[in-house]
Amino acid sequence: MGVYEAVVSLAKRRGFFNPSFEIYGGVSGFYDYGPLGCGLKRRIEEVWRDYYVRGEGFVEIETPTIAPEEVFKASSHLTHFADIMATCKRCGRVHKAAELVGDQCPSCGAPMSKKPFNLMFKTGVAVEQRSCYLRPETAQGMFIDFPLLYRYGRERLPLGVVQIGKSYRNEISPRHVLRLREFTIAEGELFLDPLNLPPRYEEDIQRSGEQITLVPHHHEEIRGPIKEAVQRGLLTDTIAHYILLTHRYMLEVGVDPHRFRFRQHEPQEMAHYASDCWDGEALTERFGWVELVGIADRTTYDLEAHSRHSGVDMRAFRRYPKPRVATRRAIRARPGVLGPMFREKAAPIKEMIEALEPDKVKEEGITISLEGQEILVPPECYQIVDIEEKVAGERFIPRVIEPSYGIDRIFYVVLEHAYTQTGDRTLLRLPPKMAPVTVGVFPLMAKDGLDQRAQEISAALRNMRITSMYDEDGSIGRRYARADEIGVPYCVTTDYQTLEDDTVTIRDRDSTEQRRVNRRELVKSISTLLER
Repeated sequence: MGVYEAVVSLAKRRGFFNPSFEIYGGVSGFYDYGPLGCGLKRRIEEVWRDYYVRGEGFVEIETPTIAPEEVFKASSHLTHFADIMATCKRCGRVHKAAELVGDQCPSCGAPMSKKPFNLMFKTGVAVEQRSCYLRPETAQGMFIDFPLLYRYGRERLPLGVVQIGKSYRNEISPRHVLRLREFTIAEGELFLDPLNLPPRYEEDIQRSGEQITLVPHHHEEIRGPIKEAVQRGLLTDTIAHYILLTHRYMLEVGVDPHRFRFRQHEPQEMAHYASDCWDGEALTERFGWVELVGIADRTTYDLEAHSRHSGVDMRAFRRYPKPRVATRRAIRARPGVLGPMFREKAAPIKEMIEALEPDKVKEEGITISLEGQEILVPPECYQIVDIEEKVAGERFIPRVIEPSYGIDRIFYVVLEHAYTQTGDRTLLRLPPKMAPVTVGVFPLMAKDGLDQRAQEISAALRNMRITSMYDEDGSIGRRYARADEIGVPYCVTTDYQTLEDDTVTIRDRDSTEQRRVNRRELVKSISTLLER
């Protein structure tokens, strides 16, 4: 049995994840998270919030998972978000064309027909009769809300926004746990003024000494401090900062640093909205290198597209260090001519023509609509003048850097990289603070009051927000083995000495070493171990 099969078997048997709708035959691309799976997934998400919300200072929002068709017309998902679907003409099996070798069906060898297939799930809104889609990413909600969020942020950049939530892609042939039709994405959108980048990015890059593996699209793999790649011009400061942040995050949640790298997209695989993109990839036993994170420079594409389609101004304001004197051309009415010619209509006409741009003026004059009438205002009624004025700043479309994390893929890779077999032991070497159960609490024997003491300890730990699991079934060795298999880092056992001096043993999962502590010091001892 390979590692993939072993991890999937353990996950289903012990309550991490399992295929959805199994009693009805299942539907590929959908999985349920069990009790332990939910615990691990929530920890992965909360560490992400530690980095982006509490660390980077991004604000978190939540937007609907369904959006009207207009959103995806603007974002170009209706035209660009598609794969080629290949269907066997004999057996009817459906495949993703990019995964096939040749033009024959891998199942029966017959010819296959191919056609583009949009990956979004289509739906609708009752009564309004509007076409809608389930979102394929969380990003568009953050772009649409930019004007409101910009005001919320006191109209200052950089402005970071994050969202964690479900996204949906109608994958053609999802046949394993790394390709899902419903999945969780944790995305950040950093709205930047490219002329005023935060100096802390460069400072962090220069201070960092982490060894990071990079695979630029036109170079061989390199490994070293991130600042060297910046100095060589392979990375901008902003992309480098989020590569560094992602590397730290991955190590903290349990991804093996020796099986993790950042690969730059080839020009032909770059998304239509991106000028640069680096994938954080993990090495897996069955699938090779797998994308977990995409860090993209989305340029000004999305805000410009939504501004163009909606008519809403998506610009920010850049204040100059000192006001500048600018000259602009303007239309100014000649009251002495305009008044006698148009009498009572002169005032509204003056207001209307002075609000126009000079490039709207034609040789024969300016045509305006007033009170349902078309009125030609001849050239002698106005003049084009140059006006000098002080300008405090200028409006511009912010640039966007997007780190996008696939939580479900990270979840699987954390399990695979933690999966360990030593002799006859199977254990998950999860980082202690990532384990869905922090402490297993066992009585040596389920009698003589040992079980009652153990249950009291388990309740006390939960009251202190330390997740615990009470187990009295089978031998103590078998209970340790069950705890090891689900990644429980520490096991506490009550024995007959506990009844004498109120001490218990703490067993370490990885070393199997045990030590005695007073029950009153147990919470403090566990907390200290978690902080290491």
